[in-house]
Amino acid sequence: MKQMPAVHIFTDGACMGNPGPGGWAAILRDPLSGKESRISGAEKRTTNNRMEMMAVIKALEILKMPCRVTLTTDSQYVSKGLSEWLDGWRRRGWRTAGGGAVKNLDLWQRLDGLREVHKLRCVWVPGHRGHPENEECDRLATAAIERLAAP
Repeated sequence: MKQMPAVHIFTDGACMGNPGPGGWAAILRDPLSGKESRISGAEKRTTNNRMEMMAVIKALEILKMPCRVTLTTDSQYVSKGLSEWLDGWRRRGWRTAGGGAVKNLDLWQRLDGLREVHKLRCVWVPGHRGHPENEECDRLATAAIERLAAP
């Protein structure tokens, strides 16, 4: 059986106000060749958590085949959601451990489907602490918001 290709994905989301205009960005890197792709986008009215999630979704959706993904994010919401909470939410009919509705359900369900395609390993890094790819994703996400607001 052929082994799945590996990819490193770095993501970040940003929001001007919460809710407010928001942006997301991702860097996708082939660990063997070092080849990179950068993607970003923005929405007029959203939240920071939704932009953090959208960065991951958009990055995973552009992969052309199932991959082993090392996902680096500064969002504990995304990291813990993918590695600790998502299976329980699904088992409980998309309810939290406390019985409440899962917030951002539409995006979590998209991520759940993408987890069925790709083998994900999450790495959390503290935001705005000098991690080069995280800082670059923050710049890209902020630039996407600025493009959205430009006349």
